[in-house]
Amino acid sequence: MVNASLIFVVNHRLKNVVNEPLTRGNSALTPANQQLKSPAMAIREIIILPDKQLRLVSKPVEKVSKPVEKVTAEVRKLADDMFETMYDAPGIGLAAIQVAQPLRLITMDLAKKEEDGETKPRPRVFINPEILSSSEEMSVYEEGCLSIPEYYEEVERPARVRLRFTDLDGKVHEEDAEGLFATCIQHEIDHLNGVLFVDYLSKLKRDRVLKKFAKAAKRAAE
Repeated sequence: MVNASLIFVVNHRLKNVVNEPLTRGNSALTPANQQLKSPAMAIREIIILPDKQLRLVSKPVEKVSKPVEKVTAEVRKLADDMFETMYDAPGIGLAAIQVAQPLRLITMDLAKKEEDGETKPRPRVFINPEILSSSEEMSVYEEGCLSIPEYYEEVERPARVRLRFTDLDGKVHEEDAEGLFATCIQHEIDHLNGVLFVDYLSKLKRDRVLKKFAKAAKRAAE
């Protein structure tokens, strides 16, 4: 059994402990600095490697294929909190398991700066997302993760994917994703399946980063 109080303390301290990045850079999966503020929203604690919950396979959100009234208030509140947490971090994508909720729910905002230099939020919610098909063509992006702070590496993934998901209105959509969108949605769906982007790295690199975060967690718990 995982001690929830210990997780909170360890993760809070890890943000200050993990300050010696193995690799740094301007990650393609890092920040969107624009924030959405609402009194109803709350910032949740992001769980950090080596927390074993990151390896859980998330459960489907039930009955979301029904009309809007079947999307529960709890699911909506979780999505709101995830946006608040994601913008505060800051990041551009977040899976529910990253805030210790093993549900197949993703929030994302890939908004770009406008000509006036401002970034207008474009929040999106993906419930029970699944990839229907992937292109043979591959692309490489430098990825980072809010649950593996200050670590970045290039990862190769399919350049395009066909996606099915449900929105907060209970409507099912199919959509083609490419570029950063394709990379980000694959990265977040991996989280729902207990997979981390470091799993795509060589064994040497993966072992190195896992060891680094395990040591950081041990020091933070002392």
